Amino acid sequence: MSHSQQLENLQTNLEKMENVVVAFSGGADSSFLAHVAHNTLGSSHCHVVTAVSPSLPKSEYQDAADLASEWGFRWSTVETSEMESEKYLSNDADRCGYCKEALMDSLIPIAEQESATVLLGVNLDDLGDHRPGQAVASSHGARFPLVDAGFTKNAVRKTSQELGLRTWNKPAAPCLSSRLPYGTPVTLARLSAVEKAEKTLKQLGLSDLRVRHYDKTARLEVPISEINKVLLKREEIVAAVQSAGYLYVTLDLEGLRSGNLNQELGAYD
Repeated sequence: MSHSQQLENLQTNLEKMENVVVAFSGGADSSFLAHVAHNTLGSSHCHVVTAVSPSLPKSEYQDAADLASEWGFRWSTVETSEMESEKYLSNDADRCGYCKEALMDSLIPIAEQESATVLLGVNLDDLGDHRPGQAVASSHGARFPLVDAGFTKNAVRKTSQELGLRTWNKPAAPCLSSRLPYGTPVTLARLSAVEKAEKTLKQLGLSDLRVRHYDKTARLEVPISEINKVLLKREEIVAAVQSAGYLYVTLDLEGLRSGNLNQELGAYD
């Protein structure tokens, strides 16, 4: 199926829904979905909402706000309460499910008030990994229109590029809690350390990376193509990560693998 046919299918499905509330993180998928929904339905029928919590990097919140302004969205924010959940803080394998529970608790009242359907920017590639949040969102009535229209991650990026969206090649930026191995409790201090380390490393020119948190050790993941860059800036990078509170800095020679902490569950990227 061509990208133009997928886009047409997406627009047709959105028109059938009439009123939507789009969960908008500012990433490539949710930005594409929000942009198409806004252009298809208009701001009176498309409400774009960003969930705010300590697990959302401040830079991602700012980018979402900037995009909403640039593209003229009817945009608002809601604070989610996952950090008040002992189950979420314990960081077991269902952490994402507890997070989506908190997200839906925040979005459903908005959707009910507007007789709207909650939409999430899930694509076909997301369905294979261990993502309990998808099942929770679906059970609460959320829809995944990118999946219904046949969009893979690559198709989202290609179509975004064709539409002139600056998010087409934006690196994935999952929540900060995803940097903590399952079983390591989620705390504000740990999220802050990860956020500070990643922010400083991006200022050093590493555009796509993860800092995995192992107590006093930080495990850096960058694309294989950037490993040499890390080695060339080794001293600066070590200093930057240690300034965020880590004692030891390691580099994962397998490179950046989104969701690789799921491997211990027998899942795959």
